Amino acid sequence: MIDFRNSAVIDNPYPHLAELRKADKPIWHPELNVFLAATHRDANEVLRNKGLGRIYQDRLPESEWSVFNWLHSDSILDSEPPKHTRLRGLVLKAFNRNRIEGMRDAVAGITDSLLDQIDSKSTAFDLIADYAEPLPVKVIALLLGFPPEDEHLLRPWSQSIVKMYEVNPPLAHQLEAQKAANEFAEYVRGLMEDRKKNPQNDLITELTQVHEAGDKLSTHELIATCVLLLNAGHEASVNGFGNGMVSLLNHAKQRDLLFSEPDKYSDTAIEEFLRFDSPLQYFERTATSDIEISGVSIKTGQKIVSLLGSANRDEMVFNNADEFDISRQPNPHIGFGAGIHFCIGAPLARMEMSVSLPALIKRFPNLQLASEPIRRPTFSLRGYEKVLLKN
Repeated sequence: MIDFRNSAVIDNPYPHLAELRKADKPIWHPELNVFLAATHRDANEVLRNKGLGRIYQDRLPESEWSVFNWLHSDSILDSEPPKHTRLRGLVLKAFNRNRIEGMRDAVAGITDSLLDQIDSKSTAFDLIADYAEPLPVKVIALLLGFPPEDEHLLRPWSQSIVKMYEVNPPLAHQLEAQKAANEFAEYVRGLMEDRKKNPQNDLITELTQVHEAGDKLSTHELIATCVLLLNAGHEASVNGFGNGMVSLLNHAKQRDLLFSEPDKYSDTAIEEFLRFDSPLQYFERTATSDIEISGVSIKTGQKIVSLLGSANRDEMVFNNADEFDISRQPNPHIGFGAGIHFCIGAPLARMEMSVSLPALIKRFPNLQLASEPIRRPTFSLRGYEKVLLKN
């Protein structure tokens, strides 16, 4: 049975996931006590089936995990209707497409500033640390209203928290997550209190006003929403962009095609980035009633995992599924999830990449890998720690 902690699986999970798809039905993983849904059909069904819920189970002891627990149980990601419906509706009033599209010029400005800094270097630059990571962090910080001088705090907090989404995280990661959750929550609480007295044109102010109006948004829910928006608002962007660029630069013909006509192919390339090497691989749900998926009975209380990266390589859905094709159409990947848990940050991530990808290519038309990229040692959130590039 597949071992998600095995370095060979982390390095290249796709041959192992292909073996799981051969069963053409969910498979029981005895060590993890979960079913694995590996086909596109089953993984998509897991995300959409109303008999499955995103049920957060508090970590114990409560004295150590209290803040971490409510940051999750009071968030959109780890709740189900009717609570999920209420929270998502309140957030989308402020975090809507008009607001996101209205940030395009600001995103372009941040992108140009980062490219100028990279351009001033005479040596290779790190795609992750110098570009893919700071861009979405700066954008979501601007959207929420985090002071620019505090931006450096956000990514470390986020990375410490999301390490808990991996299979059986070690004690060191658990302690880091507890500390980050406490510090992050307290920081957001301070901003919330400040916005009550000094409202600004940002998302925290709008959410605070919803809270003050008694529109069913509690203090914990407001803080949890801001933390989730920061995490969801940049994790997919960083990893999706990094994974996609490494794939692109390792496929010479596709690289030449995109670099020759970036405006023509950027949009379809972004979707292929998200499909070919998905930033989110593992999403767990719990049966709230007895259900059946592809002939397999899932009893109440049992867990099943949607393997998104596997679904996005399903040969029954994608022609030449293991080939990287930036012009692929149609491309019905589920890299951002599906159903009620479709990533709330997806429109923002797509807009950011639609600006940053062609801008990078136009500024550095001879871009290539300077050394072998260093991958993050994680399965669920798949990405790179360092990708050195040279022009």
